[in-house]
Amino acid sequence: MSSEPKIRFGIIGCADISRKVSRAITLAPNAELSAVASRTLEKATAFAKANNFPPDAKIYGSYEALLDDPEIDVVYIPLPTTLHLKWASLAAQKKKHILLEKPVAVCATELDQILAACEANGVQFMDGTMWLHHPRTAKMKEFLHSKDGFGELKTVHSCLTFAADESFHKENIRVKPDLDSLGALGDVGWYCTYSILWAADYEMPKSVIATPGAVISEAGVILACGASLHWEDGKSATFHCSFLTNMTSTITALGTKGTLQVNDLVIPVVEKEASFVLSSNTRVDDLMTSWVPAPSQHVVSTDLPQEVCLIQELSHLVWEVKVNGGQPDLTWASRSRKTQQILDAVKVSIEKGFQTVEIGT
Repeated sequence: MSSEPKIRFGIIGCADISRKVSRAITLAPNAELSAVASRTLEKATAFAKANNFPPDAKIYGSYEALLDDPEIDVVYIPLPTTLHLKWASLAAQKKKHILLEKPVAVCATELDQILAACEANGVQFMDGTMWLHHPRTAKMKEFLHSKDGFGELKTVHSCLTFAADESFHKENIRVKPDLDSLGALGDVGWYCTYSILWAADYEMPKSVIATPGAVISEAGVILACGASLHWEDGKSATFHCSFLTNMTSTITALGTKGTLQVNDLVIPVVEKEASFVLSSNTRVDDLMTSWVPAPSQHVVSTDLPQEVCLIQELSHLVWEVKVNGGQPDLTWASRSRKTQQILDAVKVSIEKGFQTVEIGT
């Protein structure tokens, strides 16, 4: 990948997460940070300066101007979720490949329109779920696929939370229904549902049931919620997501022979290394004083942070389409859509008084 010429990225919107992604684009060996746009030229200029954009990077005072730039290959869109349909669809129509921040849409119906625009214009789509691209993730999947070590997946538990401060609850877009109506479900809940799907090899559950006790703000935005997911073959999963409790980022996958545990799924405790714990064919010793064999901790190091790995992978896919005449990889769009479908079902379950909701196609 690193030998390929660089793919040129533009960013529309100066959200906080754009700082992290702009750094990742700069560090990726096959990407180039080429432009930024905001609703005002002053804001875009200040953002570029604060985030060490290259001196030749273009600064635009409107999103449309950046999308009209023929030299931009990929557009990163970190705008509020309610604006994704408009700007991602327009970006696709302008033949720009798309990196779309999560949650990717307000609902699966809107996402389908975005993906239809991508397909019609032959552009690559990827969402901004960074942990999927960390080399740790591939190592963990190897264990989940080991018949002797892990066996058959039976259940998954995921928990993603952080304690937001007072200013967050007053000002952040994630608690404003006109900007991001899914609240905690769309933000940290996105990671929960995606991690469950990942563990289940993206096999969709048959139904979901939201957990009673969801916390809803006065504005009608979800601040904390949970759900259980159920598959036709008997697999199950649970998750909890919240803006109200201390930072937690865990997933536990339980198989007939083994267990996988991660305590820093979304953002590793240390940027360039990440760990996970495995136990396999575990029992207690004869005196019932210790585990045999003991769980093992595995550390995976990487020269490139996970967000850089994401940019590198996306750039490679775009190069295959742009130069080699390949087709966009639809895997990423499919996974995003499945995640969005589950979020939709959980939201409906909450609205219906925590009733079971069947998952459609």
